Amino acid sequence: MRIAHLTSVHPRHDTRIFLKMCRSLAQAGHQVTLVVADGLGAERRDGVDILDMGASRGRLRRMLGATRRVLRAAQRLGADIYHLHDPELLPIAAALHRNGARVIFDAHEDVGKQMLSKPYLTPTLRRWLAWGYIRYESRCMSQLDAIITATPTIRDRYAAIHPIVVDINNFPMLGELESPTPWDGRESSVCYVGGICRIRGILELVQAMSLVRNPTRLHLAGRFTDAELQARALPGYANVQTWGQVDRTGVRDVLGRSMAGLVTLHPTANYLDSLPVKMFEYMSAGLPVIASNFPLWRDIIEGNQCGICVDPMNPQAIAQAIDTLVSNPAMAKEMGENGRRATIERFNWAVEEKKLLELYDTIASGPPALGHCSAVFRGP
Repeated sequence: MRIAHLTSVHPRHDTRIFLKMCRSLAQAGHQVTLVVADGLGAERRDGVDILDMGASRGRLRRMLGATRRVLRAAQRLGADIYHLHDPELLPIAAALHRNGARVIFDAHEDVGKQMLSKPYLTPTLRRWLAWGYIRYESRCMSQLDAIITATPTIRDRYAAIHPIVVDINNFPMLGELESPTPWDGRESSVCYVGGICRIRGILELVQAMSLVRNPTRLHLAGRFTDAELQARALPGYANVQTWGQVDRTGVRDVLGRSMAGLVTLHPTANYLDSLPVKMFEYMSAGLPVIASNFPLWRDIIEGNQCGICVDPMNPQAIAQAIDTLVSNPAMAKEMGENGRRATIERFNWAVEEKKLLELYDTIASGPPALGHCSAVFRGP
């Protein structure tokens, strides 16, 4: 099949879109093109053609200009299946359907819930925006042939409005992040990998580093999106080493230095039922996990005996968990091995890849969706 993955937001080598989905489809023998809007030019990599529609300055220009440019490129491709990765691309589904193509929407996050957690919006405005988006999204869904979600919880919500919804979880690729560094050669350090901001617990992590009893370093791999100045002013920042945005090799190196991985996100509506990829990447690398004590996460972490769950708003509890693992390397190693075993048996991309390929085969053999989205771009 001729398959086009479309994004106006994500980077071209995005882990979920390119490294996992596009490469898996190309390896299965399909002709795969990834359309992006990052201004870095065309590229062919790992059997995938990458087309660049140029970057836009500012969110509004991106949502209007980049979406139209992506649509024009997609129409020229004449693909059999189009796979949309951004909510702002939902309105182009109708135009892509005109030539008999199938269209999939990939819900990476529950955007409605996410809007309820935006700190820069008033509570009333959050509720109205979330309500409006959910109504708009629901009206567009009938134009789709299938919906993919990143978690079972999001799947269950969409299942009420569409007959074909499959969760393709963002689990790690086996072996990708395993480090050759032996356990007894590791530093007394822990790590956090991902976007760095208040809602993901950065201030509590830095405060915890001033409360640990054992000399321990916190490695931060990712880009600060807010709270950087506030974090730097805290005493615990003396025990922090920042690496900035790193590639996959850099992620592996940071994990290979550490004795535990941290994922202490705040208890917001969008995170409580999420399955953060970093948690499973820590597990796949053989690191014990210190995670927020959300019921879903506790079932995974404590159920597989691969880490410690804590109150993410309590720096002292985070510090105690760090001390427990750093001062008991044998326990930490055993928990890490338990986590790696769980990813080998269940939480890995090979399992999800099979679901992806089966879904493509299913929608390719069925009739196209006949619904209508009231908000559509009519094309150039």
